[in-house]
Amino acid sequence: MAYVDGFVAAVPKANREAYLRAARAGAKMFLEWGATRVVETWEDDVPDGKITDLRRAVAAKADEAIVFSWIEYPDKATREAVQKKMIESPEMGAMEMPYDMGRMIFGGFETLFAAD
Repeated sequence: MAYVDGFVAAVPKANREAYLRAARAGAKMFLEWGATRVVETWEDDVPDGKITDLRRAVAAKADEAIVFSWIEYPDKATREAVQKKMIESPEMGAMEMPYDMGRMIFGGFETLFAAD
């Protein structure tokens, strides 16, 4: 089954278009390197929780939106190869990220099942 990298970040609302440009450029590279799908989402209905929530998880400020994104790979080995290419890529290194990457949370996940 697929292997998935998941991401949650806070992006200044004013940087939505810049984020979209960077995400599209990154997605193009990930797909060329072996990812099978890249999904980027922008908050629409992200409620505040009583104990924890997505906004607190990334220390979002009032002028920031939550993005939830994932990259799908055929397997973990492909994901690791893509990550290596990402680290070594001069294009990726030159990209300006329109948000504070230090507050992004991410991780790799083994797929248990998928329902379509």
